[in-house]
Parts: sequence; C-alpha cells; structure tokens
Amino acid sequence: MVDPLTSVVTLLQPKMSYSKIVTGAGRWGVRGRFEETPLCCCVVLEGKIRYTVDESQLVAEAGDFLLIPSMSTFSATSFEVPFENEWQSEPALLENGEHRHGSVSADADVRSLVGFCQLTSPDSTLLLTLLPKLVHIRGDLRLSALVQLVIDEARSQRPAREVVLERLLEVLLIEALRSSNNAVTSPGLLRGLADIRLARAIRRIHESPEEPWTVALLAKESALSRSTFFERFSAALGVTPMDYLLSWRMALARNFLERKKAITEVAALVGYSSSSTFTVAFTRHTGMPPGQYSKLRQNTAAENTVKVPAMS
Repeated sequence: MVDPLTSVVTLLQPKMSYSKIVTGAGRWGVRGRFEETPLCCCVVLEGKIRYTVDESQLVAEAGDFLLIPSMSTFSATSFEVPFENEWQSEPALLENGEHRHGSVSADADVRSLVGFCQLTSPDSTLLLTLLPKLVHIRGDLRLSALVQLVIDEARSQRPAREVVLERLLEVLLIEALRSSNNAVTSPGLLRGLADIRLARAIRRIHESPEEPWTVALLAKESALSRSTFFERFSAALGVTPMDYLLSWRMALARNFLERKKAITEVAALVGYSSSSTFTVAFTRHTGMPPGQYSKLRQNTAAENTVKVPAMS
C-alpha cells in the first residue's frame, strides 16, 4: 500500500543547506523575508522564543520542535518583546561558532538548534500546498534526537553523507507531520488523511494514478455519495478531487521525465491513453511540452554536476 504522506515527502527531495546554534541574551529581535522557500526546523534547547511566521504567532519553549515547510516572512524575539532599536537584521557570530542575538557579552538565556534545507523538486510549491504551514510540537524527544542526527550528519564528512542526509530529512519530515496534533486543522493532505473515508480515495490515487479515475469512482472508494464526497474532499484538502488527481499526476510525470523515461511510458504511468493527450495536459499544466521539459531538466542537472577530481 502506497502511503500518500510518504510519497509527497519523497517527491519534495529535501537537501540540507545549513544548520546553526542560535542563542540570545537580553531583549532582542530579528526579522526577515525569504525570496526562495526553505524548509526550516528548530528545536528550542533553553529558554523561550516568540515566533511570527507569516501571520501565525506562537511562543516556543525548551523542548519544543517547530517545522515550517514554507514561509515568506518571519520574526523571532526574546520572550520580552524588544524595543524598535533592539531589532537586528542578522545575529553576531561568536568565537565558539554560535550565532548570538542581543547582548554578545552576557550569558545566553535562550538557545536553539536551527536547520534549513532546500526542496529541490520542481513541484515543491505545489506539494507544499498539501502540507500545513506550521507544525509546533511540544516535548517530543524522538524529534529532537532526529534533528540532532540531521545536523551532526550535515557537519560531517563521512562517506555517503548526502544519501544519509536525504533519508534522515525524509524521516524527520514524516515523523514531525504525523506527530502533530494541530496539523489537521487547516486544509491539506493531513486533514484529508485524518478522515477515514477520504483517506481511502487518497490512497487509491497514490497507489494507482494510472487508473481512469472519476469523482464517481473515487466516491465509491470512500463509500460516499458523489456530492457528499466532492464537498467533503474539497473542504478537507482545499482542492477538488480532480484537481488533486491532476496535480499529483503532473508531479509524478515531472519526476519520471527527470529520470529520462520515454514520453509514451510516462503517459501510461500517469493515466493517459496516448502521448498526445498527455502532452496537451502537461503543456497546459506546466507551460511547456514534456519533451522540452525533460531536455531542460537534464541540461540543468548536467550544469549542476560537481566534477570530482581524481584521487592522487
């Protein structure tokens, strides 16, 4: 059985960018804007921090875990709200490698472990709409241990480092999402999977995207009437059943094309009876025909390939 959450996280292709220990002393505040969408995770080790992520506000304390799949604006402050002149654009780098907010001479009263990773899938924007905007989990030692493993591996130079990191990040994402009690409150994949009836249809879409699905057939899988299924699915996931099906098929199609599969084979794998109908749908959805997309992605991959010097 294909697990939809696992398949979405796998297609996100997370890659660790960097990690750091962030500390704070006294009153302080930092804010910024992300042009690109990094995935951020944070474990608060000591003290309390006020966070604002886009329009969501919360206070995180020691032992709390935050997962932010996407954000455009953020701010973090000491528990005591800073005055306007106490805001910083970036922290100071201390001799011990810590990144310090507020006073650089006083003992830290806040300490956190922060990691950022890039989502390398070309469909990351689409896939992120299926996940909650913010996950806040309190007192989960398992997640804290996973974050530490990710950061330790990111700083190491051990063999197969990139492969291990990729797998750890996937596990971390899945564990964080399934451990969250508040992740099902906003429309998205987790809310849909929390509904036993809808979960059957979602799993069938992920198991067999090549099937000629209709709203009626998916409603039958959920043991619901067509109208009830349509309304319930749309409310839970924030998109209609057929829009979800199309988006998932196109995400898979891009992945298959990047793996150099033939267009006719990709068409069959994602539920199209001919390469011509698939080409029309793919072009409408992505803005370019599959052949052009495949060539573009292969050229991009070749340009980004790092040449390893010969061992002397």
